[in-house]
Amino acid sequence: MMKDFSKILNLFSLEDFDCHEVEGHEGGRNRIFVCSKGDEKKFVLRISTTGDRTEKDYLAETEFVHYLAANGAPVADVIPSVNGKLVEVVDGGDTDWGEGPFFVSLFEYAKGMLLCDNGYRYREGAPLEDYFLTTGKTIGKIHELSKRFKPVSNCRRPDYFDKYNMEYINRLIPDASEKYVDLKKAIAARLEKFRQLPMDAENYGLVHFDFSDGNYHIDMSNGDITVFDFDNCMYCWYMFDLANLYLHSEGWFRGESDPAKKDAGMRYYFDILIAGYKSETEISSELLIRLPLFVSMVLIENIVDEFECAVREGEEVDFEDIEEAANHLIK
Repeated sequence: MMKDFSKILNLFSLEDFDCHEVEGHEGGRNRIFVCSKGDEKKFVLRISTTGDRTEKDYLAETEFVHYLAANGAPVADVIPSVNGKLVEVVDGGDTDWGEGPFFVSLFEYAKGMLLCDNGYRYREGAPLEDYFLTTGKTIGKIHELSKRFKPVSNCRRPDYFDKYNMEYINRLIPDASEKYVDLKKAIAARLEKFRQLPMDAENYGLVHFDFSDGNYHIDMSNGDITVFDFDNCMYCWYMFDLANLYLHSEGWFRGESDPAKKDAGMRYYFDILIAGYKSETEISSELLIRLPLFVSMVLIENIVDEFECAVREGEEVDFEDIEEAANHLIK
């Protein structure tokens, strides 16, 4: 930890809070501290240390989060520092986190708990359909507000093709084997299909880009969901977040050995989710029927993330870690 960590605490009036670091997940890009005082006051302090994003990147993210919270979206709001800033820039100082600068933000602690921390059990006495419906309503509310979002600063999050283009992917993924050559050909073919999709304001806007049960808490007393971690948010098709949820729904049917029954279960889940979504905002039927194409978009994101994490850690990607996603794209 930084020797002058107290300076960061002072920036957010956390001097008398108990702050402990949360163990990061594989590929995580931030240091996360939960800061609490008594039973009522609890916040999340995020220190971004990877050095591959700018202050403007974080300002654009936190401005969006603050806008969502101010307009009634179920998100963990960002709390300004004592200087009125959503993002504070601090020097690296004496730390093993890197040279800095570091970007620091404070967020409300989302009420409730992760689904995994409840053994992937939904709240007692409530049907699972209620969870699917609420999940759809939650992301629908966020997307509806996103359609009206106008940045007030000169900061902007990236667009999809700013990152997902073959120039970058060719640099990131080596031609180490024929498998990778075939994979990149498959990605290139999908990117051409993506470029033909409508990018009007009703279909394309600022999305979470990592919306899954690892990035929201559920209040088990009433089922309310509070979303956090907009660290990867970018301008993309709203269908991306929905396709990501569809892929994650596979976990509910992992024990089903009959592929037809598994597919039917996932479709049942998705239909309920879309019903919740449509109660908050519209979704293009033209894009909704192209769910398989957006699933491939999510798989490409997963593959790119594997390689980016490996680069940050100075490691090589084990093909087995991406084999299922790669085979889906190549077939």
